[in-house]
Amino acid sequence: MKKDDCIFCKLANGDIPTNTIYVDDDFRVILDAAPATRGHCLIIPKQHFDNLESLDDGVAAKVLPLAKKMMKLLKEKLHWDGFNVVQNNGELAGQTVFHFHMHLIPRYKNDGQDLNMKPIGLSEDDIKNVLTEITQ
Repeated sequence: MKKDDCIFCKLANGDIPTNTIYVDDDFRVILDAAPATRGHCLIIPKQHFDNLESLDDGVAAKVLPLAKKMMKLLKEKLHWDGFNVVQNNGELAGQTVFHFHMHLIPRYKNDGQDLNMKPIGLSEDDIKNVLTEITQ
């Protein structure tokens, strides 16, 4: 299902011109219009899903194999030194367009990006308490 007022539905379905590097029945992969690095692209499903939580399981099963395929293509063509796969859910997590999409971000030496997470310093007891919360 497409959502009429969703910009990513329009991009994914070819209603708005994009810099497309791959397209199939389920997805369009485009170069990001405001890239973090050279070759930064987005995997966008043609169907509308707000986020990962609402993503159809069949579509979800196809996303990671496509990310792997695109990663290999970008390695062959752009010769990156590292690679980030990023998928944000919710405004607090950095989601700005509420249509599921996955960022593929080639990394290069001295590219000026820092996508590393910082440990929060939980003790082993704190970690065990979190485990208990989740598993009870």
